[in-house]
Amino acid sequence: MKKIKDEGSKARILDAATVLFAQKGFKGTSIREICKAANVNLCMVSYYWGGKQELYRGIIDNLLEKQIEYSKSFLDLNKNPQDMTIDECKKVLAKAMDKFVDFFYTNISSDLIVILLKEQQKPDFIVHSPVFDYVKSLVGRIINKDANDRLTIFKMVFMLSQVNSPRILPAFSLRLLGQKDFCDEDIKIIKDNLKSYINSLSNCNEGGDK
Repeated sequence: MKKIKDEGSKARILDAATVLFAQKGFKGTSIREICKAANVNLCMVSYYWGGKQELYRGIIDNLLEKQIEYSKSFLDLNKNPQDMTIDECKKVLAKAMDKFVDFFYTNISSDLIVILLKEQQKPDFIVHSPVFDYVKSLVGRIINKDANDRLTIFKMVFMLSQVNSPRILPAFSLRLLGQKDFCDEDIKIIKDNLKSYINSLSNCNEGGDK
């Protein structure tokens, strides 16, 4: 029972910290405030993370862990894209992007987006994710380039931007639509745009196999 209680406390701390860090910034938020909002003992932050800086990083680490675990249900990270045909890679990539849209519009709060955008601007912020590495390998295989080639990286970034840009840029999406949130039709459009983009990647592959 104690473990279940502890896990619940950890989740509440992460949720409270995400909201407070997004609204008040890292320096403007105290551990005491976070624990009060999460309704947990002050020592729980030290127990799970060690300190405020580690807790802040723990928010992003927790997101990546959730994404990796979620991705295991539809991606076989051990299957080398180089051993797959381009059409197979496109199918896997299309399915992954479809699932990423579901994940992003279900699990990523507006407060978490604020933190992610701030972290992206820091020169020492680097995301290490086997899921993104695999997506990069799929793109590289489709366009017949190395996974770390400049074109591969920009193609992947542009594709991922189609997943998150409607939420990151609400002034150009929700507010123009006169909505407070995205509906099923909006999600379908986002997914269809991604499918079209993935299909267009074949045009970058000169002389590659099908």
